[in-house]
Amino acid sequence: MRIIFLAFFLLWGVEAIAAAVEVKNFDTPEQERVYNSLISELRCLVCQNQTIADSNADLAKDLRAQVYKMLQQGKSRQEVVDFMTQRYGDFVLYNPPMKAKTSLLWLAPLLFLVIGLLVAWTVVRKKRLATHSESTHDSAQSEEIRRLLEQGDDR
Repeated sequence: MRIIFLAFFLLWGVEAIAAAVEVKNFDTPEQERVYNSLISELRCLVCQNQTIADSNADLAKDLRAQVYKMLQQGKSRQEVVDFMTQRYGDFVLYNPPMKAKTSLLWLAPLLFLVIGLLVAWTVVRKKRLATHSESTHDSAQSEEIRRLLEQGDDR
């Protein structure tokens, strides 16, 4: 039984390593640099939190092949990006451009920061008012107790 498990894990490991290695031949070092740059900037639409360079999803493999094919055809970097955004939208870019469609994406962190600061300010303000109210109430009670004690001595 152990031998079966060992054989399974060895075969699975070899397959995983073989799947992770993709050999591409480029005409120039510049073309290889552009390819590596592009696959590091395009988002895997299946994984969504990985680039197509990092993902082993079938779609990521297809997108890497498409980028390679387009570069081999002589397409420029911008033409590849335009093709991908036309086909998949700005979401395919890890760093989408500032547009009306993506403004919420860019402004959401600022919006959340402002909301967080307003909530923190409100909480601190209420706590200060409650503490001040308690201290005012305590000092008024102390004065009343002191007055009653002094009156008790006069009787």
